[in-house]
Amino acid sequence: MNASVAMPARALVVDDNPMNRDVLSRRLQRSGHAVEAVEDGHRALERLKAQNFDVILLDVMMPGIDGYEVLARLKDDPALRHIPVIMISALGETDSVVKCLALGADDYLTKPFNPLILQARVDACLLKKRVHDGEMRHLQSMERELEIGRAIQAGFLPDSLPLLPGWDIAVRFRPARQVAGDFYDLFPVHGNGGVFVVVADVCDKGVGAALYMALFRSLIRATASQAFAPGTAHADILLATAALTNDYIARVHGRASMFATAFMGLFDPQTGTLSYINAGHDAPLVAGAGGEVRQRLGATGPALGLLADQRFDVGRAQLAPGEVLLGYTDGVVEAAGAQGAFGETRLMQAVGAAAAPSGELLLQHVEAALDAYSRHEAAADDITMVALRRAAA
Repeated sequence: MNASVAMPARALVVDDNPMNRDVLSRRLQRSGHAVEAVEDGHRALERLKAQNFDVILLDVMMPGIDGYEVLARLKDDPALRHIPVIMISALGETDSVVKCLALGADDYLTKPFNPLILQARVDACLLKKRVHDGEMRHLQSMERELEIGRAIQAGFLPDSLPLLPGWDIAVRFRPARQVAGDFYDLFPVHGNGGVFVVVADVCDKGVGAALYMALFRSLIRATASQAFAPGTAHADILLATAALTNDYIARVHGRASMFATAFMGLFDPQTGTLSYINAGHDAPLVAGAGGEVRQRLGATGPALGLLADQRFDVGRAQLAPGEVLLGYTDGVVEAAGAQGAFGETRLMQAVGAAAAPSGELLLQHVEAALDAYSRHEAAADDITMVALRRAAA
């Protein structure tokens, strides 16, 4: 069987010469293709908007819109530029052929038509088109899968934030891709009145980081939410959570070399006392009511999952009325702009300039400073921020 018959296509023949249209149409139909023929560029563009075609045979010299302009319009249209175009030119029009190829034509034919060359060039263009179509179907399938993953990952983030009298809580979560390696969490720890807060960043990006994001988040929440005895010290809950999460990842998934930096805090809403473990994470800041940064909560241990049996220390801080705790991932300070990374200095300046009366307004101000600096360019890394503000007395 002819190779063309095995993969029939829909062809559009565009030529102002009736004899040429007839010859080309009959040759293509003998190869098993469905053919539509039109006499000028206007009609060709109309048919291309109304019907899908797999290949176009386009005459160069036509009245009205010539082949050059039709070709240029095709290649400027994202919906049509993928259709292979074979230009038809008179024998000896070398300059015309060069111009067509420069405009994006896939091949050319000279008049009079050689049937074998016609079939070979149409088949080559159709093979190229089918490869492109297969790649697009694969890409669309992957996009659907990533969208499903994004929706599932969103389910690992809190549906709502804790409502705490005297406290204002706000968050931002801006993945750089469909799925992210960042995560945050806030939830009450039953039995002692504390509230657990997490801001974390899994190494790497994309699907692998997103899968481990779900694992780290689940380990932390499951451990911190277990039935601790009433009155268990916040430091003990934090140490147990860090140790279990770290050792499980290091021992069970050590060969994957995946780890996460994490800030884990447990605070008392009544007193504003905060106990925390900073596992290799960017140091959250504590800002006063006027926006001045008065404390940084630096690392108290290594990243989670690097090695089993790591030692973690517990730090402590006090949030006075009107003060705010801002935790964030490195996507904030590493956001790129004309002068390099956004950096911690600009972050602290944005916090200071905000002097915001709420966590939400503070994050709005920082977000605006980030976008202005990066000029709204696509972020290279996920951006996550959590603001906890204690109401003024």
